[in-house]
This record gives sequence, structure tokens and C-alpha cells, in this order.
Amino acid sequence: MRPMAARGTGMIRIDAVWMATQPLDMRSGFDSCLARVIQVFGAAHPHSAYLFANARANRLKVLVHDGLGIWLAARRLHQGKFVWPLGSAAAQLSLSRAQLDALVLGLPWQRMGEAGIIRVV
Repeated sequence: MRPMAARGTGMIRIDAVWMATQPLDMRSGFDSCLARVIQVFGAAHPHSAYLFANARANRLKVLVHDGLGIWLAARRLHQGKFVWPLGSAAAQLSLSRAQLDALVLGLPWQRMGEAGIIRVV
């Protein structure tokens, strides 16, 4: 996966994106989110992003390990829900950059492949 940049700024490099399928309490801060990353994914790897949603899937948190420290961001939809496999048999999923971009916009990310190619209807 190519590094993620905030539309050309190159501020945070992300090489891998991981999604946790079990809900997270959105009151969780840095330490709780990092503990959840370690519980679900085994470790927080440099240049990786870890995504979590609440039970209603209208809020998400992203924990990013940039190689030096931890970033924590949150996003809330005022209408609708993020397309999230809550309660999935798998505890975690890997996403591509195109899928991440679709997810944070509230779009059906499962339909997106590399380079934004739609493979599933």
C-alpha cells in the first residue's frame, strides 16, 4: 500500500490499515485504544492505522503509530452509519487505501479494490 498523505501534505505515513470488528467505547482515550490495538492485533506496528467503531457505527476512532508516537483521531456521522462489519466472525480485517478513503466518507468500502476499482455490486 502506498503511504497516505493528507492531500499532498505527507504528514503521516500509513502503510497498513486494520479494522477491528468489535465495537469500542468512544470515550476511550490513547491508553485504552492502544491497549485494545494490542489485544486485537497483537501489537501496534509503525506506520499502521487501526480503526474502531462504536456499537451504532456512527462514530469511529483511528489510532495511528507513525514510528515515533501515537495519533488518535475521531469522526462522527450526523446522519447514517459507517459501513462496518460489527459482530463479524473475524476480529480484524485489512483494508486498502481506496477502502479507507471510502469508509471515512461513509461509503460501502467493501466494493472498492485497489485504485478505486469497483469489483462487487
